[in-house]
Amino acid sequence: MGKKIKKESEPPPKDVFDPLTIESKKAATVVLMLNSPEEEILAKACEAIYRFALKGEENKATLLELGAVEPLTKLLNHEDKIVRRNATMIFGILASNNDVKKLLRELHVTNSVIAQLAAEEEVVIHEFASLCLANMSAEYTSKVQIFEQGGLEPLIRLLSSPDPDVKKNSIECIYNLVQDFQCRATLQELNAIPPILDLLKSEYPIIQLLALKTLDVITNDKECRAMLRDSQGVDHLIKILETKELSDLHIEALSVLANCLEDMDTMVMIQQTGGLKKLLSFAENSTIPDIQKNAARAITKAAYDPENRKLFHEQEVEKCLVTLLGSENDGTKIAASQAISAMCENSGSKEFFNNQGIPQLIQLLKSDSEEVREASALALANLTTCNPANANAAAEGDGIDALINTLSSKRDGAIANAATVLTNMAMQEPLRLSIQSHDVMHALLSPLHSANTVVQNKAALTVAATVCDVEARTELRNSGGLEPLVELLRSKNDEVRRHASWAIMVCASDEPTAAELCRLGALDILEEINLSVSRKNKFSEAAHNKLLNHHLSLKYSQTGYLSSSNIITDGVYDYGRAETWESELHP
Repeated sequence: MGKKIKKESEPPPKDVFDPLTIESKKAATVVLMLNSPEEEILAKACEAIYRFALKGEENKATLLELGAVEPLTKLLNHEDKIVRRNATMIFGILASNNDVKKLLRELHVTNSVIAQLAAEEEVVIHEFASLCLANMSAEYTSKVQIFEQGGLEPLIRLLSSPDPDVKKNSIECIYNLVQDFQCRATLQELNAIPPILDLLKSEYPIIQLLALKTLDVITNDKECRAMLRDSQGVDHLIKILETKELSDLHIEALSVLANCLEDMDTMVMIQQTGGLKKLLSFAENSTIPDIQKNAARAITKAAYDPENRKLFHEQEVEKCLVTLLGSENDGTKIAASQAISAMCENSGSKEFFNNQGIPQLIQLLKSDSEEVREASALALANLTTCNPANANAAAEGDGIDALINTLSSKRDGAIANAATVLTNMAMQEPLRLSIQSHDVMHALLSPLHSANTVVQNKAALTVAATVCDVEARTELRNSGGLEPLVELLRSKNDEVRRHASWAIMVCASDEPTAAELCRLGALDILEEINLSVSRKNKFSEAAHNKLLNHHLSLKYSQTGYLSSSNIITDGVYDYGRAETWESELHP
């Protein structure tokens, strides 16, 4: 047997490049590698860029300047799973940069990112794709793109992901999307309420918080409130309020409940299950101002419905609100006052606040906070309207002085509300005399000069209610109040013109005041108003006639007759035919 000869190894092919390990400390070099056709190089380049981007905002800006974004967008659809995963991770980090976000919108990357949410993709891809969308959805145009390209449905599906980061990113993105009404409507079609409610059971507070914030937005819509009710969502919310360890979520949970209470069916359900009593007790006993404030706001929103007001009254909501008026926090005082204002439509509530509530509201009129004074004045205005007993209670609680001081407030709402209370009080003669003794005519000068039509309207009405005797009219005349009153006749606002006419009609009851009104041009202005079909009103006609009663010659000229009550004491002369007189007066 012949000796075996060792076969020589074949030389490597000449057209194959020997393996080369590249190490680079230059970001620009790694960015160039993104254009490589080799999957291994692409994967390693992406991994290096990801670590670089994680280090901070400056690095993200550097990658943008180096042109990394455009080649990376192409890798989102790469066939190799590792390359695609690494590129997605980079975009999850880069998309927090505003300039990167802008470029991503221009490059229309949204569709490619949404594709990474597919059920068959691995969890890490879901995590960074949803992070990218959450970052992008903070801006309106991207929000529209995500919605229009079908991003909402896979995001809702990912709320059930086993990974908490995926859940957090998905609910954050959904929260941004549902700010838009159209998106909220689609959310209902996709039955998103149950998976969002499931997030309330999460062990991560940030996920619970984002879920509550999302529910707060979507339950502004009636259909969503019904879905939440049918999904036992109210029970979840009540349980959060009952859990002290979840106190960081109480404010948001209350805000969602406030929306739910606007729905009558939900309100009845909460009341029947004892949830309403728990809610009121929770609000009354809480020591956290924001919680008390939100609870009062919840009551306010719900109390605009008459049936809700009835249920609240049965649950003695008034006691809770009076307690909240005593809070040291201005925001809580304001919210409680607004809730009382809303509850005033219920006669039983109005009666309750006669002894408890009105004294506290009078004290709030003396607050240093203009907002508190405005809110308390509104509550008093509603409480005293068509309710003499409450008007008396306000006067007995030293309210007249506080109300007149409020007429000089910096807030138009406070002035208008205070004027309304004084008008309500002045319906009773003893209270009217008391108001007059507090120099009310002088206090009304500033409101009568106001540029705000609501203030003008309420001030004129207060004048009409308080100048029912000679002394008051003399005081108004001497303090210079007639001139701004006459000017209000020129208002383009129908209510202002009507109430100014009413006040002038009352003022024209005595000769000196009527003469001064005529000197100021009231008669001419009223005549002009009454010639207009759209501007005249019954008070302008009555005021014009009242002033003419003190100018009988002119009255005879204009009307052709004098009534039996028109007693001529100093002679009369004929002005001539009314048409001639009018043409001379208005050439």
